[in-house]
Amino acid sequence: MEYPAGSYDVIVVGAGHAGCEAGLAAARLGCRTLVLTVNMDNIALMPCNPSVGGPAKGQLVREIDALGGELGINIDRSAIQMRMLNTAKGPAVHALRAQADKRLYQDNMRSVLEGQENLDLRQVMVDRVLVRNGKTAGVVVSTGAVFDAPAVILTTGTYLKGRVIIGELAYSGGPSGNFPSLKLSDSLQELGIKLVRFKTGTPARVDKRSVDFSKMTIQPGDEKLYNFSFVSGIKEREQVPCWLTYTNEETHRIIRENLDRSPLYSGFIKGTGPRYCPSIEDKVVRFSERPGHQVFIEPEGRHTNEMYVQGLSTSLPEDVQMAMIKTVPGLENVKIIRTGYAIEYDSIDPTQLKLSLENKEIPGLFSAGQINGTSGYEEAAAQGLMAGINAVMYLRGRDPVVLSRSEAYIGVLIDDLVTKGTNEPYRLLTSRAEYRLLLRQDNADMRLTETGHSIGLIGDQRISYFMEKKKMIYDEIDRLNRTHVPATSEIKSLLKEKGSDYQQGVSMALLLRRPELSYQDLLELPLESPDLPQEVREEVEIEVKYEGYIKKQRSQVERFEKLENRKIPPDVNFEDMKGVSNEARQKLARVRPESVGQAARISGVSPADISVLMIYLEQMARSKGEGS
Repeated sequence: MEYPAGSYDVIVVGAGHAGCEAGLAAARLGCRTLVLTVNMDNIALMPCNPSVGGPAKGQLVREIDALGGELGINIDRSAIQMRMLNTAKGPAVHALRAQADKRLYQDNMRSVLEGQENLDLRQVMVDRVLVRNGKTAGVVVSTGAVFDAPAVILTTGTYLKGRVIIGELAYSGGPSGNFPSLKLSDSLQELGIKLVRFKTGTPARVDKRSVDFSKMTIQPGDEKLYNFSFVSGIKEREQVPCWLTYTNEETHRIIRENLDRSPLYSGFIKGTGPRYCPSIEDKVVRFSERPGHQVFIEPEGRHTNEMYVQGLSTSLPEDVQMAMIKTVPGLENVKIIRTGYAIEYDSIDPTQLKLSLENKEIPGLFSAGQINGTSGYEEAAAQGLMAGINAVMYLRGRDPVVLSRSEAYIGVLIDDLVTKGTNEPYRLLTSRAEYRLLLRQDNADMRLTETGHSIGLIGDQRISYFMEKKKMIYDEIDRLNRTHVPATSEIKSLLKEKGSDYQQGVSMALLLRRPELSYQDLLELPLESPDLPQEVREEVEIEVKYEGYIKKQRSQVERFEKLENRKIPPDVNFEDMKGVSNEARQKLARVRPESVGQAARISGVSPADISVLMIYLEQMARSKGEGS
């Protein structure tokens, strides 16, 4: 029996990484928000690896922080190790990665949600999305309670008809022993939403006391203190190491001899798994020539003996997992605490969404995270933040906030999903971003803080701090360009020690562009220099040293934006367009791109089709002008 249980502005279904960001964003922007979860004890659960960040993902965390999201601040509070990756490469791919204390991360995030004004939490199972008069109206939960809201954000992760698989064993379930959501999928299909079936997996967890670390290579955190948040107040952090070992031919032999028992190869698993995070049995088959694969032993927290076996994700039977894992150096006598498993789940086809993450056919219904076909905590949180923001924009009748591919990795992520779709769990990579030299992790605040302030998620104190930092960067770049370095014998000698030949005076900026010199080298010259914060120095050095490449990418962005700014009216009938291929017509009609630039990125739409589309839009504009 259904009964009214309350009215809200925004309802968020799910309290994982997407749900937390969505709920906080909506509440902080002044909307009465309800976050519903199947288990209050699993808010912000990390069901897979105990880490945040890495290539492309670290950039996402920084962007979330710059816009006013919570992920960066929370991981700074909960981290037990931080490392900057790819430092031997250029700044475009530098990426911060943190090991998290999983329980502390959850507790901290739950505390933030519970203390947030305008936000209510409730433990229930959502069975149905309500739609009245073609618009979103709320949700119905398993107890019969009806919660009304004109905006609903689905952030259900891997719970939709979740099916846990270990060898020949399969049962309905969510991650980490939680209940699955069995009825919501049917409700979405009844609303005309197309679903797809995906699969992900996780490795075994082991007891630290049974690991022989003497046979492994230590992976310590960086000595330098890092934080994800641009305003984090953390000044020190005790680092906990990870450990590296490798599989070997004996490991691979056991896996190959038991492939007939692998649900991945027997056909028992129906869902499509992630290409960039494959199971160990998949790696052994696909890369048969490799003698070994990396295995990282990662702590799950400061106050637990449970450790995560990164690199051995598997759905093999439990006895095979035990035999396999004991062949790895250092794990010969290991005790398994949790068995690895695969999980199948329902996702929606993301091409049914607008760039705002709102459903194209059901106003007020948004979705974010793994339900949209992605993998990873960071991808989920980024979508959750944008869905929360845009649900509020929808309620207030304002234009949605859409970040372009040239503004943010968030823009790349959402555009890829909505425009191209995905036939496997999507993972963001630096290679997916055309303008990654502009979208660095160090300058995320420069790109997005003012946007966060205009939305209302960045306060006056933080924007004032940001504007001061921005001024310091621009002033220092100007000073470097204006300051002449004379070719005195003392300076020549100092520069020669740095491996730099110096014969005649040039500006400090030109000196800094030399590959053998750093900003710190310039500070050691007998010239007056301001005392600037380290983050300002790093930003200045990158901007000056890579100025030519940055200018080149900015000119590419200008050409890109011409197509992005060429908007396609919502009433365009793509089916009536003459001169384009049948495939292009069908895909344009299905995706309904919002700009010519977006249309050009749809698979199956050729440059010739785009030329016809632009002519069609010009004719359409002229006919409207003549008729007015």
